[in-house]
Amino acid sequence: MRSLCTSSFAQRLHILHGLLKHFFPYYFCYYLRLARFFMIRYLCTVFCVVQVLPAISYAKRKEDSDQEMAHYRERIKAMFYHAYNNYLENAFPYDELRPLTCDGQDTWGSFSLTLIDALDTLLILGNHTEFQRVASLLQDTIDFDIDVNASVFETNIRVVGGLLSAHLLSKRAGMEVEMGWPCSGPLLRMAEEAARKLLPAFQTPTGMPYGTVNLLMGVSPSETPVTCTAGVGTFILEFAALSRLTGDPVFETVARRALLSLWKTRSDIGLVGNHIDVITSKWVAQDAGIGAGVDSYFEYLVKGSVMLQDEELLSMFLEYNKSIKNYTKFDDWYLWVEMHKGTVSMPVFQSLEAFWPGLQSLLGDLDSAMRTFHNYYSVWRQFGGLPEFYSIPQGYTVDKREGYPLRPELIESAMYLYRATGDPAVLQLGRDAVESIERVSRVSCGFASVKDVRDHKLDNRMESFFLAETVKYLYLLFDPDNFLHNGGLDFETGTGPQSDCVLGAGGYVYNTEAHPLDPAALHCCSQAQGERRELQDILLSLSESLHQPPPAQPEESTGDTPTNFPESIAIKPGSRRKVPLLSCPMQPFSSRLSILGQVFSDST
Repeated sequence: MRSLCTSSFAQRLHILHGLLKHFFPYYFCYYLRLARFFMIRYLCTVFCVVQVLPAISYAKRKEDSDQEMAHYRERIKAMFYHAYNNYLENAFPYDELRPLTCDGQDTWGSFSLTLIDALDTLLILGNHTEFQRVASLLQDTIDFDIDVNASVFETNIRVVGGLLSAHLLSKRAGMEVEMGWPCSGPLLRMAEEAARKLLPAFQTPTGMPYGTVNLLMGVSPSETPVTCTAGVGTFILEFAALSRLTGDPVFETVARRALLSLWKTRSDIGLVGNHIDVITSKWVAQDAGIGAGVDSYFEYLVKGSVMLQDEELLSMFLEYNKSIKNYTKFDDWYLWVEMHKGTVSMPVFQSLEAFWPGLQSLLGDLDSAMRTFHNYYSVWRQFGGLPEFYSIPQGYTVDKREGYPLRPELIESAMYLYRATGDPAVLQLGRDAVESIERVSRVSCGFASVKDVRDHKLDNRMESFFLAETVKYLYLLFDPDNFLHNGGLDFETGTGPQSDCVLGAGGYVYNTEAHPLDPAALHCCSQAQGERRELQDILLSLSESLHQPPPAQPEESTGDTPTNFPESIAIKPGSRRKVPLLSCPMQPFSSRLSILGQVFSDST
């Protein structure tokens, strides 16, 4: 370097030229490689930030979420068994547990109601062994031929609904089912027996049922004719299921007649009241809303339309829904109004109304459902539960309506909405419910209803719906892979003549006591019954033909018309061509049917 500094300008230029000529290719390649290295590193960093890290983060979040879901499932199971075991130890065979005094009481008819209500929950939690034991126990111990006054509404949704659900789930639970299941079985026969005890209540001029019936003697002559709207319109799921499983149309017939009678009583602005006289069809309580006394009527119109694929039921609900939105909805709350004028009569939110967002989700009205759900959730956060009545203007409880009997309706809506949206805010309600119920209601002998949400004083009652609905919906909220959420990948088949029926493939419809019913079973048995009726008609026609006198010998023809034609091709005006007795032009059977040596098919 010294010679470069002391040399002349020409010499320095020459030396510099030589250095560049010698070293430039090397350094150029070096820096080029260095630049390429940093560029690749930069691109890798960008790729990792944009693609890899989110994937890793998602996987981590999913793992954490799965662990949290499993954690809450275990906690909910523990809640169930704490309540269930205490019922068995301290209250069975009474209807319900009294958790503060560790004993039992009959409430709705002396049916061991909690055991019936909890039966399908056992299977949903995965306990096949206990399901089988209890199903057998109920068959041996429950007697409906007793001198007891029972609520028609409650007996239907809890007893008939619970037995129907258990019957339809019995094969999945590992029970040995009889030939012809799901169209026959001991639990189905028990459900049918219970429902027949309710039929006398429907013997009114309007077809709308009385509220109470004596299981041994029928309706008392002194029974009041006034019943709530839900007590008239909450039968179509259970009764239609019974008719289609058993083949006896009487149940669905009376349920539909009651629905149609109620439909005819709506006001000029399209609303129904709260209590009605089933003899005169006159409204006794004219407050219109979506809560207590009305709620499950609207629920069954929607769910009945889904389960039975019945457009008439859906159109009824959609007409009601227009009026409900026009007259009762204010800022995504639903108030009570006068049924004829639409003027506000009670600006309150009732805890039983909390089913509504879940019902909206079934109709695809998710935006409105979520807004209303968050209104109701704000009340839960305020008290750690939903008071029976909540004054919307005052933002506080209503006097003498401060209790929370561990109702499921808001949790039910959360389950539906989380399935529909995956919104984590909905899942948070489930976490809050578990924490609140565990902290406030758990006692040594079960879970006690909250007498007052303001100070969390407890009441000595654990209603059967706590195990049938509240715990069930909580568990389903945190169990996305439960068989009830099946999307059609898993299924089972019937037995005997129904062995080609696909059952349990999803699409379960929950009655208002959260008992799941499989619409596929109804379709399977209805189809089989239709084929049997058609077979009976064929045999009857054949039997009649065998007993008919031989036809008179035709007179000798005097014209040009051939005498060997059994019937003129040209039919006389007003007459119809006779169908041959053994002809089945509309035969729906997929296989050939042999009757007395005659073989029929679609082509004969």
